[in-house]
Amino acid sequence: MIELNNTYDLEFPKSVEDVYKTGIDAIMNDHKKKYTLITITLLTDEALLEINQNFLNHDYYTDIITFSYSEENEPIEAELFISSEMVASNAKKYNVTYHKELLRVIFHGCLHLCGFNDTTEEERKEMKREENFYVMKFAMKY
Repeated sequence: MIELNNTYDLEFPKSVEDVYKTGIDAIMNDHKKKYTLITITLLTDEALLEINQNFLNHDYYTDIITFSYSEENEPIEAELFISSEMVASNAKKYNVTYHKELLRVIFHGCLHLCGFNDTTEEERKEMKREENFYVMKFAMKY
């Protein structure tokens, strides 16, 4: 099940809801992962910064924070916290639509849940390849 939360009165883009749900299913299936619940919550920059500071001891803005609550080899139960403001800013910066950038960020979080990391340069390249593959596959019209 994929649960969508809209806090701080930010608009969750209903027009692409089926696309990212289908994309999440594909990512999980392709990487042989099962999930019971993935909650996606859109927040403001400040709200996500607060989570970053309080739970990860990081004092910087980011577009997504992914929390997995599952034991290894168990179905995934997780939360993706996304800054809607950062998504909008990055969409403008990279000259893509808000919807396409939101898909990229959601897919990025799901790839983390599948075991991908982005700490080293090589990991970032691999993560970017995976993101691009799924964005191209599911965001053609956005």
